[in-house]
Amino acid sequence: MNQAALHDAARLLLRIALGLLVLLHGIAKLRGGMGGIERMVESAGLPGVLAYGVLVGEVLAPLMVLLGFHARLGAALVAVNMLFAIALAHLGELDELNSTGGWALELQGMFLATAVAVALLGPGRYGINQR
Repeated sequence: MNQAALHDAARLLLRIALGLLVLLHGIAKLRGGMGGIERMVESAGLPGVLAYGVLVGEVLAPLMVLLGFHARLGAALVAVNMLFAIALAHLGELDELNSTGGWALELQGMFLATAVAVALLGPGRYGINQR
């Protein structure tokens, strides 16, 4: 395989990992309802309707990333979603370790870093519009 093909395969792997794993969180929210997210947003002094932005960040954006359809924008939306999730739900855990010694926010951190990487790299040639 040549270098360009390897780079495109790596981008596809990043897109699949990010898109699929974040999408599963979005599906859980669709199934379980948005009440808990609305309460969390309202307790932060924000309008409850902003809670529905999580569906953009955890359903629409991951689908964009998976398909390679404006994947940079989709990844940026996932990154913004993760920043909101960290700020609203996990801020108190920033300096904590979990029971196995890892960072308590390692999943959120990995989602954020991967989203930024996809936003910077783009989808590669295995995307619908390759942007």
